[in-house]
Amino acid sequence: MGYALDFGWLNDALGMIASGAAMTVFLIAVTSVAGTLLSIFGAIGRRSRHAILRKLVAGYVELIRNTPFLVQLFFIFFGLPRLGIRLDPVAAAILAMTLNMAAYSTEIVGAGLDAVHKGQTEAAKALGLRPRIIFIKIILPQALKVIFPALTSQIVIMMLESAVVSQIAVRELTYEADMLQARTFRAFETYFIVTLVYLGLSIALRRLLYAAGRRSIAGGMA
Repeated sequence: MGYALDFGWLNDALGMIASGAAMTVFLIAVTSVAGTLLSIFGAIGRRSRHAILRKLVAGYVELIRNTPFLVQLFFIFFGLPRLGIRLDPVAAAILAMTLNMAAYSTEIVGAGLDAVHKGQTEAAKALGLRPRIIFIKIILPQALKVIFPALTSQIVIMMLESAVVSQIAVRELTYEADMLQARTFRAFETYFIVTLVYLGLSIALRRLLYAAGRRSIAGGMA
């Protein structure tokens, strides 16, 4: 007997799909900002003159990059309460996603900082600029310009990995898809639609980041 496709349930499910997509967008919006900022500090720490700070950042990066994201998420959501630290599912998801993204992005940002010629810093110092201004106005914009494609890809990857947080009952897109297929018993149609939604979100996010990146880099160099 052949399988008959049925999308008749879709009209009633659009609200759940939209709600899940909105939560996914919210998660990646917060994570992108927090993770990128944390990765900048991490990259600076990896290049600090203080050996202890360098080792701490290196240890954090190695720990996160060599353990599964699902384990990290479960540790935060199920493990920390044993120490008296209780987070609701959304907060736990944001924390886990931020720490995961920052670990990977630290290496990306670091590569960008290393790519900026040291003569840029020396020339800025000769002009009497403060170290903080040199970093923010000269070094960081050039580094971001170099690493922007890799950083954008990392953000998109993190958005796709956000599907894992459905395991702690965060009502993002995958969670809503699971609920729909359990209700309709139309697994093929449900995950086909959700796949298209993820594809659309990925394309839109990449275009948005490229547009925002061009404006911020141009503004930083102005």
